[in-house]
Amino acid sequence: MPHDLDYLEKRVRELEDKLLQLRLSRRVLMLLLERQEQEKASFLERLERENRRLMRTNYQYAQSLRQKNRQIHELESRLQIISGEKSGH
Repeated sequence: MPHDLDYLEKRVRELEDKLLQLRLSRRVLMLLLERQEQEKASFLERLERENRRLMRTNYQYAQSLRQKNRQIHELESRLQIISGEKSGH
């Protein structure tokens, strides 16, 4: 009987050790998961900031193209007027 008791006590200690290891592993995994979530949030924030910057730059570029297009049309109109005046002489 004492032999069985020794075995059971040893087994309880082994299981308690395993439980401690599992708790530690769980804590480590939770910390890694938290870190990964923080990195993901930081990465998404950087992407959103970059997207806003690109949208702003694209808007400015489109505005510049529209302005250049207006200038081209104005110059073409002037050229037609000047051509018409010269051919009318």
